[in-house]
Amino acid sequence: MIDNPKHTRKHAKVLRRLQRRASRQIGPDRLTGQEPSQRWLRTQDQIRAVHTRTADARRDHLHKLTTRLVRDFGTVVVEDLNVTGMTRSGGAYKRGLNRALRDAALAEIRRQLTYKTEWTGTRLHVADRWYPSSKTCSNCQVVKAKLPLNVRVFTCDSCGFRADRDHNAALNLAALAAVVDGGASSASCGRDVKDARQKPTIRPAIRRADGIAAGTPHSGERGRGNPAAHAECTKQRSG
Repeated sequence: MIDNPKHTRKHAKVLRRLQRRASRQIGPDRLTGQEPSQRWLRTQDQIRAVHTRTADARRDHLHKLTTRLVRDFGTVVVEDLNVTGMTRSGGAYKRGLNRALRDAALAEIRRQLTYKTEWTGTRLHVADRWYPSSKTCSNCQVVKAKLPLNVRVFTCDSCGFRADRDHNAALNLAALAAVVDGGASSASCGRDVKDARQKPTIRPAIRRADGIAAGTPHSGERGRGNPAAHAECTKQRSG
């Protein structure tokens, strides 16, 4: 299990202090044409610096994480999650979880995995958005009717199996990938592969016309990774 570093929370105290300071200073006013004070401008520079440090720390962590995944494993499975819908509602009791989901940058993880798996030859599978990976018991395959996001421990009502909800989902995704690849045993993925019925809910990652969603690296990332594998992939696509 890899914990969410929560980079935004690490800098939240400094950011709140700077924003309170800026609220007490003289800022610009479009109606009256008032110019901001030099102190307000210096505070805004400090606020931008905090946001930059947060983004740089998150980007560095995600690159190290995705690089380690594609180098250490032959198959990587991700879910096509609707993060916008997951963070749309919930009220005050779910505000911290919504902030943590946005801070995790799940879409950026998938984008980096897509092009890095092409460089290294690692298989990348994308589980369907409606596949109940968290609600399904990895021990007996019984699906729970409801499992709210604030419930972090999965407990099966049928067999009594108990595990962290993310660990239980990972076992189900591993079994789902084993059905497609056909090379893993049921003992390694925590369920009987022969009885898995979710094979149509997984698909290999594909390249879309917009390029970004398909995993095209940013300009500063091009040329990294394994040059030989990257050249071979480029040659196959052009051919």
